[in-house]
Amino acid sequence: MPTSPFHPSRRSLLKSAGAAAALPFIGALTALHAREALAATTSRIASPYGPIAPVNDLTTGLPLLQLPAGFTYKSFGWTGDLMANGLATPSSHDGMAVIRSRKVGRSTELTLVRNHERGTGSDTAFFGATAVYDNSRGTASSASSYSAGGTTNLTFVDGNWTKAEPSLAGTRTNCAGGPTPWGTWLSCEEVGSDDVSTGGKKHGYVFEVTADPSQTTGLPIVGMGRFAHEAAGVDPATGIVYLTEDSSGKSGLYRYIPTNKSGVAGSLAQGGLLQMAKVKGQNNVSIIAAQLDLTVELEWVDVPNPDQNRGNATGLSGQVISNASGPFVQGWQQGALRMNRGEGVWYFDGKMYFMDTSGGPVSQGTIWELDLASQVMVCIYSSPSTSVGTMGDNITVSPRGGLLICEDGANVTDEFGTGLRLISLHDDGQVSIFAKNNVNVTAAQLSAAGKLTSLADDHRSNEFAGGCFDPTGRYLFVNIQTPGITFAITGPWANGSL
Repeated sequence: MPTSPFHPSRRSLLKSAGAAAALPFIGALTALHAREALAATTSRIASPYGPIAPVNDLTTGLPLLQLPAGFTYKSFGWTGDLMANGLATPSSHDGMAVIRSRKVGRSTELTLVRNHERGTGSDTAFFGATAVYDNSRGTASSASSYSAGGTTNLTFVDGNWTKAEPSLAGTRTNCAGGPTPWGTWLSCEEVGSDDVSTGGKKHGYVFEVTADPSQTTGLPIVGMGRFAHEAAGVDPATGIVYLTEDSSGKSGLYRYIPTNKSGVAGSLAQGGLLQMAKVKGQNNVSIIAAQLDLTVELEWVDVPNPDQNRGNATGLSGQVISNASGPFVQGWQQGALRMNRGEGVWYFDGKMYFMDTSGGPVSQGTIWELDLASQVMVCIYSSPSTSVGTMGDNITVSPRGGLLICEDGANVTDEFGTGLRLISLHDDGQVSIFAKNNVNVTAAQLSAAGKLTSLADDHRSNEFAGGCFDPTGRYLFVNIQTPGITFAITGPWANGSL
């Protein structure tokens, strides 16, 4: 029998009940029964989809992924592949989402936006994007090259990849981000330094990218703060954007309340209020070492200057945090909480999910589920070892309610061999392996497939990123960051937990 799928709303109810000690308004009897029904810790079980094995790519013929029986995939947009404008696809594929699904004649056309987590480079063409934020080289001795990050838009029609085109450039370290309910992508710069000191523009912002690249402005949303942004998730009921920060040991959890709540492209840039999360009634709580079932209730403190430079901060608890982002400094001084390294964010069914990639008792990752109505947040996943899960990064939830984790930790050797994995989280707190990175290619294989031979190497230890489903749940799209490949995976999803 297949393991029951992950249903966020049901999982939240059980977990909230299981935390009655932290939330006295929940009845003790309910909590007892819920606790008995839940596992005490996260562990790995056999996948309901069955074991995985190498499967040949339908595009190149190469066995790039290990998948369960019945699943197939097509690769696209390799680093170096020519885009629609004739320029080469940039490297370092990262966060991604489907932002538009529409009918074109009898066909269904999907538009995805893909981040490229590149810091600096020497290319002044900025891969041909019309929206370029920072085209300066800088004047200081440390400013030896241009801001090389950005985004590309991908088109997928009736199960086939058809086009890639650049949409944003002149940014740095575009790691993750998130889709908006109005059909755009929020691309986040994971930059924690004050880059204006090099003679260029400031970095560490969020940018909005549209399905039509010509409509992307290339202007930062300054009100969302300047810090090492990781990901963003929008509550469709309120328009509030939830944001994570990736800065080891000094990562805040934020939300941005827009002034203009119309929910259209450009509305977020018209201003708003940035806030940082705080455990209600407690000062400067660290949730870094969280175990399964830990539950907290949140309140929020204002960040008056979202563009403030880095500095040191003394919390209300007396604890000093040094060299933190300006927004973190302001929140910490008001008693806000801290995570270890906030990464993936995804919205589903009234809940927001956050990944702390090196949280938990052994620093291998935790996932938090925030009920947006009650502002109660519970730890629904806490990895006890690399064999269970190693430093999850991007996360997504399928239309069926299945939560998927992209691993970005140390290389893993398990019963299926070596390589990082896509992990499925079940509603009883257990996980299973859905897929495994199997990219170990030679120059001869790449030459025969029409790819850059310079990409030849054993890439199995490189991270998965950008996992996302199309609105129907038929296709899972995901990247392997290096050598830089995008995949469209399909198969018998109903047989398992995704």
